[in-house]
Amino acid sequence: MKEIAPSEALRKWFGHTPERWPEFQRRYTAELAKKKELMTELKQAEKTHGTLTLVFGARDKERNQAIVLMNLVNKNKQ
Repeated sequence: MKEIAPSEALRKWFGHTPERWPEFQRRYTAELAKKKELMTELKQAEKTHGTLTLVFGARDKERNQAIVLMNLVNKNKQ
């Protein structure tokens, strides 16, 4: 689902700078709020298959787009 990735402008702004992580999360979450149909599709895929595999290309395993997506998907389960 390439369409669910952060915008190019947001990725470039973030540049995997740890200090920008909180703001990246906020901005990416705002972008995802405008992509409700894709989030619904992502959640449906998890229901159908039982597991989601989120792929990312960042070296930082703790601060990347997959973490934001995982947190949003898990938030709605609670």
